[in-house]
Amino acid sequence: MAGNSQRKGSVRKQSKKPTAGSGGRVRRGLEGRGPTPKAKDRPYHKAHKQQQLAQKKAARPRKAKGDDAEWVAGRNSVVELLREGVPVTGIYVAEGADRDGRLREAFSLAADGGISLLEVSKGELDRMTGGAVHQGLAAKIPPYEYAHPDDLLTRADELGEEPLVVALDSVTDPRNLGAVVRSAGGFGAHGVVVPERRAAGMTAAAWKTSAGAAARTPVARTVNLVRQLKAYQEAGCTVVGLAADGDLSLPELAADDDYAKGGLVVVVGSEGNGLSRLVAETCDRLVSIPMAGGLESLNAGVAASVALYAIAEARR
Repeated sequence: MAGNSQRKGSVRKQSKKPTAGSGGRVRRGLEGRGPTPKAKDRPYHKAHKQQQLAQKKAARPRKAKGDDAEWVAGRNSVVELLREGVPVTGIYVAEGADRDGRLREAFSLAADGGISLLEVSKGELDRMTGGAVHQGLAAKIPPYEYAHPDDLLTRADELGEEPLVVALDSVTDPRNLGAVVRSAGGFGAHGVVVPERRAAGMTAAAWKTSAGAAARTPVARTVNLVRQLKAYQEAGCTVVGLAADGDLSLPELAADDDYAKGGLVVVVGSEGNGLSRLVAETCDRLVSIPMAGGLESLNAGVAASVALYAIAEARR
């Protein structure tokens, strides 16, 4: 070869395997990698990290409504709690609070009941009670331990009695709940069932109204009241709902041994709206309470008391 053809490197030597051009090795580098992943699917993207954090929070067990401790503020309120025997885990008094008769009575009742008495600053008491008017005194009530609805049937079986259960539908006033619990304890019912949502729970007001009956009569909560009523029916109980337009009167119910002396669930609705449609449709019978003077309805607590009294008399 002419020129510098003999110089080393001047002529490319043919390799055993041909070198790939843009249609070979380079082509693979030019190939697309598919659609761009969403931000939440990219491990190092902020959206992905936020999604992972949200999933972790959702996996944590959440406290059900009513499972938090409750604070009762004010001297009169605290003294009334202690007089009624409501369970209290601690009495908190503000530093420098005026020692009047109510405060001294609270101290005495707390000492008799073995309840801890703690002195804190006014600012700390403001924080613990959420800024309520506490007058230098507050009480902490522990979360109420609700029973399982099936426990009420077990309780009746252990006593050798036919089940008698009261279920509340959309009753939102805790004082009505307390009154029903008090009547249930007084007339031999084996417990009270309330829905978890849109219903009153066992607060301090309910405890006070029950006049101590809440310590002896279990209150159960259910996620779905209609489903629980059907479960009671499957267990052999008759479900009756109190309604002004019921097709059976309370005296007729009490006179019928199949109803009054068998397993029975009495459903009480709210004073304003009564029983909800699905609950009313689930009941085996709707029962009315005869009244004079044109009165259309009774307070939920009073209606439950009247019905339970009639049933208790029939069972005797």
